[in-house]
Amino acid sequence: VQLQASGGGLVQAGGSLRLSCAVSGRIFSNNAMGWYRQAPGKQRELVATITSGGATNYADSVKGRFTASRNNAANTAFLSMNSLKPEDTAVYYCNYGKFGAVVTGVFDSWGRGTLVTVSS
Repeated sequence: VQLQASGGGLVQAGGSLRLSCAVSGRIFSNNAMGWYRQAPGKQRELVATITSGGATNYADSVKGRFTASRNNAANTAFLSMNSLKPEDTAVYYCNYGKFGAVVTGVFDSWGRGTLVTVSS
């Protein structure tokens, strides 16, 4: 199983980015997906979750600005980020599994993240 987050980059405050997460090697349609981020010097934190049925939840810090979605047929999840702030700067990761694991962020392995840098 491979997880590959992509779509990060440098953006000015107020801008937008759309991250993608491709899952290969296993169908993830029956699993929840989580988006996480880790800023320099900080612990990894949960940003958003999306269940197999498409129900979403967000951290308070991104609520109203970020939108999680998924395309089960393509084994791909997305995180649309609008109104970006400098404090959103971090490496963003995705992972998937049972909802409990997604919420706690406890996984055996992580794929490569994608760096999002928001300039002021």
